[in-house]
Parts: sequence; C-alpha cells; structure tokens
Amino acid sequence: MQRLTRMDGLRGLLAVYVMLGHVLPFTVVPGWLAAPFHHGEAAVDLFFALSGLVIANSLERFGAAFWPFMRARARRLLPVYFVVLAGAVLLLLAGDPLRAMPWVGPPGWVFWWPGLPAGFIWHLAAHVLLVQGIIPQAWLPYAYLTLLGPAWSLSTEWQFYVLIGLIAPRRLGAFALALLAIGAAYHLCWPAGWWQFSRAFLPDAAPFFALGLASVLWLRDGRAWVFWVCLSGACGLGLAQGVDKALVPLAWGVAILAQRQGWGAVLEHKFVLYLGAISYPLYLVNEPVSRVLAVLVAPWTHGDGLIFTLVWLPLTLVCALCVAAALHHAVECRFMRSGKKFFPPVIAAAAPR
Repeated sequence: MQRLTRMDGLRGLLAVYVMLGHVLPFTVVPGWLAAPFHHGEAAVDLFFALSGLVIANSLERFGAAFWPFMRARARRLLPVYFVVLAGAVLLLLAGDPLRAMPWVGPPGWVFWWPGLPAGFIWHLAAHVLLVQGIIPQAWLPYAYLTLLGPAWSLSTEWQFYVLIGLIAPRRLGAFALALLAIGAAYHLCWPAGWWQFSRAFLPDAAPFFALGLASVLWLRDGRAWVFWVCLSGACGLGLAQGVDKALVPLAWGVAILAQRQGWGAVLEHKFVLYLGAISYPLYLVNEPVSRVLAVLVAPWTHGDGLIFTLVWLPLTLVCALCVAAALHHAVECRFMRSGKKFFPPVIAAAAPR
C-alpha cells in the first residue's frame, strides 16, 4: 500500500497532544484550558491503531520474515529508547521536584516517579527487555511507569510486533477479528483484583491494533466490512469502559476519512509532517525534559505556581521539541540508514489478505 503521508502528520499532532497532557498537570493553567488535554491515553490508543496500519505494510516489505522484520523494528525504536531511558534513570537520582511544587495535586506521581523504586534492578531489567507490560501488578507494582512512564506503550507495541511477526498472517481480516475478540475477552471476562495486568498488556489495546489492520484492507483493497466490524466492536467495548473510550474508534474513523478528503490536507503541512518525523523521540523525551527543567526552575519560584508556569511551560515545550529533533537526526536517522544499508527489505511474493 502506498505510504499515507497524512498519517505521518497525524502522528506528529498526537505526539504534541500527549506532551501537553503530560506537562499541564504541573502548572496552574485554568482548568477549562487544560481540560481538553486530559485524554492522553486516548491519543496513545490512536497511536496503536496507527501501528496496526503501518506494521502490516512493514511486515509485507520483509516478506513476512520474522527476524528481518524484528531487526528493522529494533533499529527504528531501541537506540533512541535506550538513550532516553538512561537519562531518565539518572534523573531519578536528582531528587523529586514535586517537593518544591506545592500547587501540584496527588496525580503528579503518575508522570514523575519520586525516585528510584524499591527493587530497582528488577524494574530496570523489565524496561531494558521491554517486558514491563506482561508483568502482573502483584509481581512488580507499577513497573510500567516507574523509570520512564511513556515507555509503557512501547512495551505494548513490542508485544504486538512479536505476535504479528510470528503469526505472519496472510489473512489480515481474520487476524484483525481475532485481536478484537482477544480484547473483548480481556475487558469483559478478565477477573478484577491485584493480579490484573497494567494497561501496557497487549490485550488491553488489541481492539485498536485490530482497527489499524482492518484499515489496510479498506484503504488498499476497498474491503470495508472488516473495518466496520472492528470499528463497531471497539466502540461497544469503549462504551463498557466509558464514553471517552468509545470516542477513540470514532476519531480513528475520522482520521481514515481524512486520507481522502480535502480538509485532511492540513496534515500534509511541512511543519506538521516534521512533527510526525520527530514524534517518536518527542513522545519518549517530553517527560524527562519537563522533569529536569522542573528541578532547575522550581526552587527559584519559591512555591509560586504562576511564576513557575510562565517560565517552565514555554521552556519545556521548546526544549522538548529541540531535544527530540536532535535525537531524531543524531540517533534515529543514523541507525535507520545503517540498517537499510546492511539489511535491505524484500518485497513479499503475496500481499496479506
């Protein structure tokens, strides 16, 4: 399938939206202004749908061969991830900036862990191996958030890569419907309690990956029925969890329509496309950048949330974009170019159906 340029733009806007959702809880921005950015998890769900759309094509480019496909994914994601993870771990040793920010409510720890967690070695091993999403909460509580919060979704992505790479489906429709069924079983039948998995467990996001895979069939082959089944199923599951969750599949439907409508051209603006190019490092680095700047700025504001917001918020947004751009050009692009040189992709003999 031809590359969908507008989806690159959508990825960039989603990354900026998630960044704003991460930083605004630490400010005194009026509630009515911050409220639209309280749906960062929904934006990540749209990222999962995007992955389903993109990864189906990526797997096809490597002839459905597992190891070439996984090497390509590793070159694309791991170098930037390990750089940011190392910085995030070192930053935890610098202390908890929330102690100098009395205006921040209790949810602040969700984004900034106060310090090195108990059992740090196990948390580090989980992050290095990207298995924090498959560890039950009772074994290693909050392992998906402790060292680098945004990395929880990367663990989910990695589970999806392994599954689709091993199964290498020739029938994307059947695989999409199977993912939808897995998600329904998990959300409706999995017992509640401390032994539940975190949100980083693949079955939690399976309906959104299913949406992405089904979209391939619609956009490439014109076969829409699988897409509408997955869209309806994801909306139904969303309603069982809350209205916000039901809106995610509908937002994805709008994003798909934007590929063929004139009003979707805004997603092809050069700046928006550049945001899409740096979206992955921006998504990972926004939390460490905002934290290190808080460590530097908060003590000088003497508990004044307004002064902190006026100084810290624009500084954080600009620095996060700059650091993400630097990581994209110095690390991400370099490894991707070297990978294409030594491990060129192949074209599949038969397209998945």
